[in-house]
Amino acid sequence: MSSPTEVLAAARRQPDRTALLFDFDGSLAAFVDDPATATLTPEAAELLRRLVSRYRTVGVVSGRPVDFLARHLDPGVVLSGLYGLEQLQDGRRQDDPAADAWRAVVDRVTAVSESDGPAGMRVEGKGLSLTLHYRTRPELAGEVQAWAEAQAAASGLELRPAKMSVELHPPIAVDKGSAVAALAAGADIVVYVGDDVGDLPAFDALDAMAASGRTVLRVAVAGAGAPPALVERADVAVADPQALVELFSRL
Repeated sequence: MSSPTEVLAAARRQPDRTALLFDFDGSLAAFVDDPATATLTPEAAELLRRLVSRYRTVGVVSGRPVDFLARHLDPGVVLSGLYGLEQLQDGRRQDDPAADAWRAVVDRVTAVSESDGPAGMRVEGKGLSLTLHYRTRPELAGEVQAWAEAQAAASGLELRPAKMSVELHPPIAVDKGSAVAALAAGADIVVYVGDDVGDLPAFDALDAMAASGRTVLRVAVAGAGAPPALVERADVAVADPQALVELFSRL
């Protein structure tokens, strides 16, 4: 198994064979109380611009919609939003064809969560999915979880845990693992950065790539709330988005 230093050195030597893939919230952008205010630091934005000009694929795989991501990221970055339900590459938008049938369901659950959900819960509608946040009211964790479970049972949406939140998605077999596998197609060296339970499937995808002989690097941003399972599986951990920029500045 190659060390992190060896993988980064190999990526520098072979940028045309390398895919660099990142989570957004908590990895490239600091985790903030109001999701709408999340943004890249100037240093992170500049880093991505430099990487895009050199490497085969630079991508962001996020639970955010691609419309949100596109407002913050260089046009050369490939965007996989809503855990792979949406993709934007070279100005071309493509949504999972099975997801559109669930849009009205998501809208209904979003509306009822806003009107009747636990007081203090923040509802983030995303078109093809929604997130129920309790990051500013951690004492509501159990109540939000119960509300999400009830809505999932009533609507057919799938519940997924996330950092200080619960997400409801169409029951479609896509996640960060399938999104990473798609973006890494054709690359011999694949690096992925994440900070949350939703990034564990991406690490699973890298495990499968490593088993097939490809070179991989699993990076965890081990800030507050990072799941121990992710940090334990990482090849290298950094403290926060600024430390991540410092690590990738070697590239």
